[in-house]
Amino acid sequence: MKYLVFIGIALVSITSCVQAEKETSIVDSPVSTEVKEHKELGGLNICFYNQDSLQIHFNYFREQDSIITKKQLAYQSEIQRKSQDLQNYIIKYEERAKANLLSQNEAMQMQQAAQQKEQTIMQYQQTVGARLEEETYNKMEVIGNKIEFFATQYSEENGIDLLLVHARGGQFKYIHSSMDVTADFTKYLNEHQDALTGDIEK
Repeated sequence: MKYLVFIGIALVSITSCVQAEKETSIVDSPVSTEVKEHKELGGLNICFYNQDSLQIHFNYFREQDSIITKKQLAYQSEIQRKSQDLQNYIIKYEERAKANLLSQNEAMQMQQAAQQKEQTIMQYQQTVGARLEEETYNKMEVIGNKIEFFATQYSEENGIDLLLVHARGGQFKYIHSSMDVTADFTKYLNEHQDALTGDIEK
């Protein structure tokens, strides 16, 4: 489903933070113990966070995903209801036609009614479905941009030179667990999620 693709696109970001001294930040916080203990490679401070885990434990993402999911379920339910209504109408029409209970004029009217019901379903898919798809894409893109923004802040505050995204089926098949800052980064996001409600320009 396109929604899952949007999530993947929205969250995949690689942030490189090479800054000698940070002038401003959201909060003045000490370097995380988890970050301090991660593995250093070639003199660079390299960490990663797990994308799948972030989707589950990052409260703001989970809340927004829940909103979209409810809308999608309601949309699918309405499509099914309209489709079932059309199917029942056609069955009723066919039964009356087989029993020779319809005049030529009535048969024509029922055919037109069935076509109108079918057109209504198609129009609903084109308008409501397309609008929901666009809303989903835009929401996930905004969330992705904001995660990227805070990834930069987090990296600068913790002296991380390279923050990678590790995901199933992604580019990185294996990364040593000592570089994993998923729990700490997720905690950081949850602590700052109030700032995610506003617009953050990239």
